[in-house]
Amino acid sequence: MMKSIIPFFLFTILFCLKAHSQSLIPLESGKSTSLRGLSVVDDTVAWASGSKGWTARSNNGGKTWSWKQIPGYENLDFRDIEAFSANHAILLSAGTPAVILLTTDGGSVWKEVYRNESPDIFLDGMDFWDAERGLIYGDPINGKLVLLKTSDGGTSWQNISQNNTIGLIAGEASFAASGTAIRCDSKGNTWIATGGLQSRIFHSSDYGNSWKAYACPIIQGKSSTGPFSIAFYTKRRGIAVGGDYLIDSSRVNNLLLTRDGGKTWKRPSVSTFGYRSAVEYISKKVLIATGPTGTDWSVDGGRTWRKLSAEGYNTIRKAKTGSSVLLTGLNGRISRLEP
Repeated sequence: MMKSIIPFFLFTILFCLKAHSQSLIPLESGKSTSLRGLSVVDDTVAWASGSKGWTARSNNGGKTWSWKQIPGYENLDFRDIEAFSANHAILLSAGTPAVILLTTDGGSVWKEVYRNESPDIFLDGMDFWDAERGLIYGDPINGKLVLLKTSDGGTSWQNISQNNTIGLIAGEASFAASGTAIRCDSKGNTWIATGGLQSRIFHSSDYGNSWKAYACPIIQGKSSTGPFSIAFYTKRRGIAVGGDYLIDSSRVNNLLLTRDGGKTWKRPSVSTFGYRSAVEYISKKVLIATGPTGTDWSVDGGRTWRKLSAEGYNTIRKAKTGSSVLLTGLNGRISRLEP
């Protein structure tokens, strides 16, 4: 009896290890651009964006990419992109001027739908509740987060900053590191992370009409510290990652977990192996976090982390519909998570 049980246990262990194995497969590299924007529509269509006005699109699951440096925007850093199909995508630039571009023909023509020349403007990221309604946020002006809302798929944008009456302290802002410090769900919930001298999670449950703010006890107190990325598996279960990008190997208080929608946070048993600029739920239990010093993964809902790869990236996104997971980084580098 014992001899028959041992092979069964060995088979079970090997099966579990294989089921939980992951690797990163390089797909593209070599462009002189830092890719921070990434949107994976499904297992076929994906878009990326970056510095020097570059965009990239794949229509075959990442096997090949079509690159374009948008004429007239070669000096802009497109740090976020949101795509809905092979034809429809929205680009967001960081810094001044703040520019939003829209394409409905697969990137052949980009239409400028928003421009702000204010020296104080700095847009950080965007996310959408559905294909028509979305939100862009930016660093505070006059102590309030900049909030821009669309209800027509990005064709026009309205400033709704006045909806959030909660002020930010001097030195509290956000990070345009990966486009993932804002998250929206299909029920009208929105979460926005701030950092720097103070870290908080701003939450709206009604499509940005009203807001609450909760303390986020991640590392903070310097302009280089705070949460750089958040993700929510449900409206209650979420994660915040970041750290100090000037000390990118530090693991001190750089990751937190919430089970009540961001109201309270707990530290994991074993954290990621340094500053991380993006995190994504692959499933309820499996998460991937990445940053300049490497990529880590968890198979227990974020409680413990282990190294996946020494290769670091700026961001990671899972397909809105499907299972494809892509990562983008420096020098036009794009990779796929291979189970």
